[in-house]
Amino acid sequence: MPYPAFYNSVPTIMLHDPLAELLGASTDGLLEYGYLDAVKLAGHSCPTVAGAYLMTLKALASLYGGDTPTRGNIRVAFRDDQVSGVTGVIANVVSQITGAAGDGGFKGLAGKFKRSGLLSFNAGIDGMIRFERIDRLCAVEADYHPEQVPPDESMFSLLQGLLAQRASAEDQAAFAALWQDRVRRILVDHFDDPALVTLVPR
Repeated sequence: MPYPAFYNSVPTIMLHDPLAELLGASTDGLLEYGYLDAVKLAGHSCPTVAGAYLMTLKALASLYGGDTPTRGNIRVAFRDDQVSGVTGVIANVVSQITGAAGDGGFKGLAGKFKRSGLLSFNAGIDGMIRFERIDRLCAVEADYHPEQVPPDESMFSLLQGLLAQRASAEDQAAFAALWQDRVRRILVDHFDDPALVTLVPR
């Protein structure tokens, strides 16, 4: 699968999944997720998918410090409804990485390794997403501000032409390059920008 080279420059997320270890999917239980995994899940790369990945990465780092996060040990709550705006898209990426799932998730084995009921919506929280460790009273709320990295203004006219099916192949290539360049700036150039992803401990 050909993809933009900058995907490989984005830090990956390493987690330990006890269920994966028990069932032999990973002999040491370690699962590594990269931005490309989020892209494959969503079927595209955009500022929303990038934000979901970044918020998860930074929230887990805040909750676990230098320790490896435990997949399935994180409860996730969204402020908005699942069908509101891009909430569902973000939730899919967060669920993939953390293992947190809604009612349709894995029910567990003998009361252990349960993933269902760990993902919820319409929560009474201030931030966009609340990440909470189940094993201790430790939580953080995350917000994402993609307006900190504005798009190239020429993207809008190119997109209008593409949607109206009156654009050339060159226009398509130019639009795609500009679109992914904004994602690159979010994930690489502004990775450490404190105004892009804000975290508030709870």
